[in-house]
Amino acid sequence: MKIKVLFVCMGNICRSPTAEGVFKKTISTYGLAHCFTVASAGTHAYHVGDAPDFRAQQAAMRREVDLSQQRARKFIRGDFEDFDYILAMDQDNFEILSAACPVDYQSKIHYFLDFAPELNTREVPDPYYGGQFGFEKVLDLVEAASEAFLATLKAQKVLA
Repeated sequence: MKIKVLFVCMGNICRSPTAEGVFKKTISTYGLAHCFTVASAGTHAYHVGDAPDFRAQQAAMRREVDLSQQRARKFIRGDFEDFDYILAMDQDNFEILSAACPVDYQSKIHYFLDFAPELNTREVPDPYYGGQFGFEKVLDLVEAASEAFLATLKAQKVLA
């Protein structure tokens, strides 16, 4: 059975699609893509159907991560049941998810960066209103967290 992972930010055009793309690249590098279903969503419907922000796509492509085929979608209640791990990019989105989540599924919600405590932050900053450096910072954080999340799954024997 596949491990189902959903990355969540606000609009699903910067941070969560970047995390989706980076994590897909990470698991492919280790030959584990067949073990996962990976997706992303936003807590708000601002950009439903849109491709990821062009700046996010450019920054990701410089690291050989292609986001161009992704399209923004809004998180839906059924995602709580469908996904094993719901990984929030920041406190606002963690709180929105937690407030909407049925009690039986609360344990599925995590801060993505909690898997990489060495980063000394829980939040992936929103690069939307910042300059190009913001998108590079997001990539640095999600690359480290992707490796750490995968290592955690292996250590917990979730992934053989």
